[in-house]
Amino acid sequence: MLTQEEYMDVLKLHHQGFTIAEIADELGYHPATIARWIKEGGPPPSRELDRSELVIDDFWSKRVDALLEANPRLLATSVFEIIVAEGFQGSYPTVSRHVRALRGPRFSRAEKASVPIETAPGEECQFDWSDCCDFGELFGLGELHCFGAILCWSRWRKWWFASSIDQHHTLEGLASFYEAAGGVPYFSRTDRMGGLGSSRGRRFVLHPAVLDFARLHGTAIVVCKARDAKRKGKIERPFRDLKESFLEELVLDPPTSVSEINTRGEAFLAGRVHNRPHRTTGVPPIERLALEAPMMAVLPRVRFDAAYTKVRRVHPVLPLVEWRGVSYSVPPVALGQTVECRAALGEGLLEIRLAGRTIAVHHIALKGSGQIWDPEHRRAAEAQALGRPVSAARRLRLVGDKQGPAGDYKVEAVDLSLYDLDREQR
Repeated sequence: MLTQEEYMDVLKLHHQGFTIAEIADELGYHPATIARWIKEGGPPPSRELDRSELVIDDFWSKRVDALLEANPRLLATSVFEIIVAEGFQGSYPTVSRHVRALRGPRFSRAEKASVPIETAPGEECQFDWSDCCDFGELFGLGELHCFGAILCWSRWRKWWFASSIDQHHTLEGLASFYEAAGGVPYFSRTDRMGGLGSSRGRRFVLHPAVLDFARLHGTAIVVCKARDAKRKGKIERPFRDLKESFLEELVLDPPTSVSEINTRGEAFLAGRVHNRPHRTTGVPPIERLALEAPMMAVLPRVRFDAAYTKVRRVHPVLPLVEWRGVSYSVPPVALGQTVECRAALGEGLLEIRLAGRTIAVHHIALKGSGQIWDPEHRRAAEAQALGRPVSAARRLRLVGDKQGPAGDYKVEAVDLSLYDLDREQR
């Protein structure tokens, strides 16, 4: 149908002496349409439907308004997914036009076009961290970051949320991505992360642990040049979906833990990303992954251990070992021995090993919590201390009538008449 602006062009050309056939050829319409408009003296009035016949009727209009009022930053795609789950039968363009009419267009045309970098199957993946601390504070979870990785050919991706972006978490996220993808690409590209290496002018030198990780998996970890973020644009663009779609939708139903965010993130990618045609390739990433996975290197037989590990020496008198400002108990047989402390990511447990054998496991406590005792370790330590041939004065200090930090025990007072205290002092 001709628009009002096109009708004005028809009148202008008609007054200039153009024939109906010439006007139709100029505007791309049938001559009969041009003739009818000229005869009727203008375009027909716009058709108005009854509110009950609209796809977005009063009910769905109020629902969309309520969603945008709860979170004004929701995208039209998020609004569409939510109301479709609630029974909406219309199309996405209908919802998009309605949302655009409420708050205007979201993007303007780019100043200049960019040419995508093509990669072969199994050739490259890209990974990076995205700061989500604003959402972490909003959800009451504190510091929150998202590790993202994507296969450049299939566009299959993975998100993993954590509270730290150090080297251990970065390598754990990358190893988990390789496992989920079913193989290791030839290149693993990122930016100049401080946890992975150090800049030396134009050069970037990877840390030894990162080199060991790359050798184990048979991949080359390459970094972009300074101020060349577009080189890893395939991972930067999905972070916009992360923050503007997934996390904004979580605002309507906030999670209670980081593990819940990871679970809901996997469901979001599986239902909203991987099984839908990609805007560039036109093929769902899960289908292209099935073709790309056999072209990648196989996973190592031994998984990379990204846990925090440190060597500590047990106190020579008290069976305690220090870990991040807190003392944890071990069996008395480890007094003065060198032990290995290991804390796996995300488990919240501290494992203490002596000569390759686990001798203690504790829940990691907050810094400044004092001494953390296992009841068995305390009983063994007290029995060993009471059985030593020590002086009477020192025995009084060890077995006095008092309760220790763990409580629930009491020792009867010592009969002093059994000891010659004067001789002890001499």
